Amino acid sequence: MAVESLETEIDTAVRVVHLASSLCVKVQEKLHLPNGGHVKSKDDDSPVTVADFGVQAIVSWVLAEVFGDQNLSIVAEEDTEALSEATSLGLLGAVSNAVNEALSEAPKYGLPKPVKPLGSSDILKAISRCNSVGGPKGRHWVLDPVDGTLGFVRGDQYAVALALIENGKVLLGVLGCPNYPVKKECLSNGGNQAMKTKAVAGSVSKGCVMYAKKGSGQAWMQPLIAGGFPESATLLKVSSVDDPVLATVCEPVERANSNHLFTAGLANSMGVRKQPLRVYSMVKYAAIARGDAEVFMKFAKSSYKEKIWDHAAGVVIVEEAGGVVTDAGGRNLDFSKGVYLEGLDRGIIACSGQVLHEKIIGAVYASWESSSL
Repeated sequence: MAVESLETEIDTAVRVVHLASSLCVKVQEKLHLPNGGHVKSKDDDSPVTVADFGVQAIVSWVLAEVFGDQNLSIVAEEDTEALSEATSLGLLGAVSNAVNEALSEAPKYGLPKPVKPLGSSDILKAISRCNSVGGPKGRHWVLDPVDGTLGFVRGDQYAVALALIENGKVLLGVLGCPNYPVKKECLSNGGNQAMKTKAVAGSVSKGCVMYAKKGSGQAWMQPLIAGGFPESATLLKVSSVDDPVLATVCEPVERANSNHLFTAGLANSMGVRKQPLRVYSMVKYAAIARGDAEVFMKFAKSSYKEKIWDHAAGVVIVEEAGGVVTDAGGRNLDFSKGVYLEGLDRGIIACSGQVLHEKIIGAVYASWESSSL
């Protein structure tokens, strides 16, 4: 099957994620000033910030400008209810300011900018345009504006994730990781702690953007640079480690929606020696795509349903970098069923290669019988 060109799609997606990431960096800086942050609570207990709504507004507005809004389908996490309530006027004002400040810089990223600043109604319209539920037919952009809001609020890892799905298949994925340094030596992982970024002297920005097109056999990384679009990209390659003893395993920081005990037991039964790398958000996929870790396992509690925007972009980037992502039964993830990954066998396993992947799937089968998940 010929790989579809998708040139405009991938170019626009990469540029808009750079622009959206720059908004996040500015909002996160303000969040750590006294009285600076707007955080709103959401039904599923994750904080929603100005960044969440701001990124969704920017991505929606840019995609509509470039591709027209007639047949534009965007599946995304936020809705406007929380923003349009009278009590949220302060939040809406903060979102408007952040969005207009970012969009005024859009030409530096090779993107269109509005003729005049967007008003509140334009911003609410852009956010509420993202009301698609996806499904097996047609083309759907899938956005998680700030994946890992807890990491974001704590000044830790988070990601801006944008993917394009057509007829249930992921065609391209882009991950903006504003706190994930381009150079591995800028990472520190103290024992069992969450992955932190060390400040690097003289570096304008410590983050990166990763992207891949399905079937290309290539995944790329660019540095996030302040106020503009980088000239170059470097190829990503997964780690060649295939011995569990030498492997680094990523797992979610939060215990609420993942079974840490089962993954710890599983890692132990396979002879994994290294401390797990606890990472917020889809940055776990980024870590595997560029060889900083070998395995990411997530076994959710039975009541928790995985959402497509938490995985689509990460999966295609890992696969094109040479990795493997399946459910615990070894089947590909199914992005054709709407907003949830339906029919998932127990959990998700992302891995740097086939050999290691097969060892893990085997260990899951062996451990499952004796566990009480």
